[in-house]
Amino acid sequence: MPTTPTSGEARRYADRMLSEITAALLQRDPRRCRTVSDQVYASTLDPAAVDAAVSYALEQAVQHAWDRHWRPVELDHALRRFAARAGAPKAAAGWMSQLLCDVIAGRMRVHDPATVDGRWSAELATLDATVWWTGDTGQLAQFGERHGLVREKVLGGAFELMRWLYQELPPMEPAGHAPGSPIPPRRTGSGTGKSTDQRMLDRIRALLAKAESTGFPEEAEAFTAKAQQLMARHSIDHALIDAATGAGDGPATRRIVIANPYEGPKAMLLQVVADANRCRALNYKDLGLSTVVGFEPDLDAVELLYTSLLVQAVQAMTVANPRADRYGRNDVRSFRQAFLSAYAQRIGERLTEVREEVDAELSAGTDLVPVLAARSEAVDAAFEELFPHRVSRTSRVANAAGWASGRAAADRAELAVRQRLPEPTAR
Repeated sequence: MPTTPTSGEARRYADRMLSEITAALLQRDPRRCRTVSDQVYASTLDPAAVDAAVSYALEQAVQHAWDRHWRPVELDHALRRFAARAGAPKAAAGWMSQLLCDVIAGRMRVHDPATVDGRWSAELATLDATVWWTGDTGQLAQFGERHGLVREKVLGGAFELMRWLYQELPPMEPAGHAPGSPIPPRRTGSGTGKSTDQRMLDRIRALLAKAESTGFPEEAEAFTAKAQQLMARHSIDHALIDAATGAGDGPATRRIVIANPYEGPKAMLLQVVADANRCRALNYKDLGLSTVVGFEPDLDAVELLYTSLLVQAVQAMTVANPRADRYGRNDVRSFRQAFLSAYAQRIGERLTEVREEVDAELSAGTDLVPVLAARSEAVDAAFEELFPHRVSRTSRVANAAGWASGRAAADRAELAVRQRLPEPTAR
């Protein structure tokens, strides 16, 4: 007469089955994966033991993605894109995304908080990735109850999530610090530090917030221009201190999510903002992500300015309504695609002009030019090392009215500051 396995034996059996599934996924053996998955569905083992094994296997799959340099926000973004392309209903995509966030929160428990940097923690907060369930076992059962899903549905979603994490995600270049190892100290020269950087970033954020909130394009771009001036001066301050002391870190990388719709023009906007701030950007079109290479102060500037300009560009695009052509056609999508492309190009020109004005002003009577040239060369070298086989793509603008309207909007939003703006006041 067969005996009922103890709880410890049940967990070991369940772990063995999940290890088989993981191995089949890594070896891309779908037949073996289906066979073992069916065994899990039909298993008479204690469901709590099976669920605990599945939860652990999911966490290992997430760790595998982190080891390949994927970050939490990027994983959620990529999963939603994958679900949309696969034609998954929005409800299913929603609870799959939530399952991923729960697994991420569960995996974070094994990492010392001292090894988690601020940017990673901010991404977890953005996703609301927190441990909401009670106890170390029963996570999947509680997840099913919370979302009104039967156990087989939850298990199927868990296996599909594992397959996606192991098989659909390509390895990425390092971008920031992942948990699990000590945070490398940031070397800075004397006279600058975290508190100084933070005060400058706060001033820039205040200016960009004003740019986003005003209803007058000229005023918005005046605030944006002032922010770009501050960014350029701050970058030069870091460059001079690093050159004088021989301290400072080299170029770093940062990835930024490019959300639908109109991903192409949005990636173009990021690229021109990066170029205007001595950085280089590469877009992963299929993933909806862009990697930016540059020195840390410049990466901060690019991320802040891109986020704000995207808000401003969408506001301007929404106001500019396309008119029907002589044949009665009114292609809103092509108009907006062209609008954002033209807007990005023109804004890039304006930002570069502002930076060049600051460079010229601060270079007079100094040795600044070779210092900035050395920084640009360092960024170029790091970019080439990361992406030696990149392929350039060009896009065709199919809506002349949209292009003209977008460029006109950027022209009206003149970025040259004619007189000094008042310093932002604390809110």
